[in-house]
Amino acid sequence: MSKLVETLAGELERPRELSVRVLNYIGGTYGVDQDAIGVFLVNELPKLEDDEIDLILSPVFTPKLADQSVFVELLGSDSVPRAQWPALIQQLVTRPIRARLVTADSRSHSVALREVTVERYVYRLRLDAAIPASLFQLLERTSSAADRSLLKAVARQAIWENDGRRNILARFLTTAGGSNNYRPAGDAVELLNLVESYKPADMTDLLLRIPRRQQVLESEINSPKPFFSARVQEMHGGQRDQRQQGDARLSAKQNELAFLERLKQMLAG
Repeated sequence: MSKLVETLAGELERPRELSVRVLNYIGGTYGVDQDAIGVFLVNELPKLEDDEIDLILSPVFTPKLADQSVFVELLGSDSVPRAQWPALIQQLVTRPIRARLVTADSRSHSVALREVTVERYVYRLRLDAAIPASLFQLLERTSSAADRSLLKAVARQAIWENDGRRNILARFLTTAGGSNNYRPAGDAVELLNLVESYKPADMTDLLLRIPRRQQVLESEINSPKPFFSARVQEMHGGQRDQRQQGDARLSAKQNELAFLERLKQMLAG
């Protein structure tokens, strides 16, 4: 347990850059100039109520898959029951934990984390999750060392607790692990997002959904978004409009379409 506490403390205290969204929220809500946000964090943030602090820091201290993967390797096939989490949180709060929040000027500001933030982080790490033995052995056998931690973090998500969906992941891992044509870690995250969005019952259900989604994506990619008025079109260069090529959303759709084609081949092959 001491190793877990030390790892939690290390992760909570590593430098975390505040996003533009967080910086704008602070500036707009509290009337703070961008160059004074560091002073606000050190002097004013500790005076706020818990719910206000949570609104400010939740985007920074809500763990992502990459954060969860750190603890996957530490825990292995074990888990930490929820009944033990309050004690973990209290150990961290009384330590105390001092976050290093990095503002737009690249300066780091030391702020003691209140229980509400530590609790958010710990409770969203899914420390109580477990990977079934058969799936754990498959991950150990088929994944590379570089991908294994993230793949295990994917496998610990609640969506796979259904047997039909777990079979989707097992099939994916078996196929991806034996081929150089796939990106196991990146595609596993895409698969997780897809299954969490559509919640297919099983492999058959997912394979039926993939062509439908491909048709939607192809239509959106090949059909430029129409202008609402000739005036707006003229402002964007008339017929020479280049928004589609430069639109990040278009690139995301193209990437998703390519992933779905790879996935269909993996699951149906």
